[in-house]
Amino acid sequence: MSDHVAIVGIGSTPLRTLSPDQSYREMVFAAAARAYADAGVTHRDIDSFISVAEDLHEGTSITDEYTPDQLGAVLRPVQTVAGDGLQGVATAFMLIRSGIADLVAVEAHCKSSNILRHEAVLEMAFDPLYERPLQVYPHYVAGLEMRRFLHETGTTEEAVAQVVVKNRRNALGNQAAAFGAMLAADDVLASDPLCEPLRALEISAYADGAVVLVLGSAEAARRAPRPVWLRGVGWISGSPWLGTRPWGAASYAAAAAEKAYAMAGVTDPANEIRFAEIDDTYAYKELQHMEAARLAPRGGAGRMTLAGETGRGGALPVNPSGGSLGMGYCFDATALYRTAEAVRQIRGEAGRQQVRGATLGLVLSWRGVPTQTGGALVLAAA
Repeated sequence: MSDHVAIVGIGSTPLRTLSPDQSYREMVFAAAARAYADAGVTHRDIDSFISVAEDLHEGTSITDEYTPDQLGAVLRPVQTVAGDGLQGVATAFMLIRSGIADLVAVEAHCKSSNILRHEAVLEMAFDPLYERPLQVYPHYVAGLEMRRFLHETGTTEEAVAQVVVKNRRNALGNQAAAFGAMLAADDVLASDPLCEPLRALEISAYADGAVVLVLGSAEAARRAPRPVWLRGVGWISGSPWLGTRPWGAASYAAAAAEKAYAMAGVTDPANEIRFAEIDDTYAYKELQHMEAARLAPRGGAGRMTLAGETGRGGALPVNPSGGSLGMGYCFDATALYRTAEAVRQIRGEAGRQQVRGATLGLVLSWRGVPTQTGGALVLAAA
């Protein structure tokens, strides 16, 4: 039984808006082959496999039946986590800490280009009796939440627009990103209003991709060439019902982050965390999640962003990879892409996105509308 767990291998495919030349099976195979090579292992060395997949997104019943071949997991222990990507990482963490496995592979993928209208899929997740008959639209829910967040915190729409400017600019230097661009805040504010105050450019666009992480025990990490230690993990689900949830704050993110901080011994995250990869499915969520994770005071995340403090050269770089706004949004695989980017930062392998002194990082996830489900990881170099 191991007291410590590390991420010993990462592999992913570049995110793309369309991938007619590759099936999701081929993308998963490519990501797995890269992750195993990165960890210095083969599929035969892996003790257990986890597929983070949701039939609702995939459009296929028992979708995890289609992933063992690509992972090298035929006739091996495989389980599915129909949840957020970090819940898959947490499951691997528990398998290793409990002594059941020494090496675990966690997979997630997204072939969003196969779906004509994903918002219609998300609508099926609303309460069938009280919410679905009202024809509630996911972006409309996000617009309501954004309005409440701005009202309660005094955050300006210009600060939200600056999140888009920062993340899409960061993505220009990331070869895995699909949406790098040089924009001005005025460009964002002039984009089409979808559900006011939410605008078109403030929503992460979909992308296709696959990502695989290999987690290992302390003994396995000693054999790995570049382990990054998983010092803290937390995950939680709040109320999914629209009528019984907080709207101005991300309570799920606060609870998940506090659990991860407690495990990692982080008491002052604003001064101890060196960088963060945070869910930015909608631009305002990056600010809301920063405040929930105590990386900024209530109402302070927008001011920090406008002052450039969350830029790559700022005091607290947030989403130096480009985040989902710059890289692309890929359902439950999004959190694993954020994790892989954080691992690259701590290893010093992030290239043009590299943050100086990236020794302790936070990954924060959200499962999207209508959930109040999120996770948090604290990753460290040693």
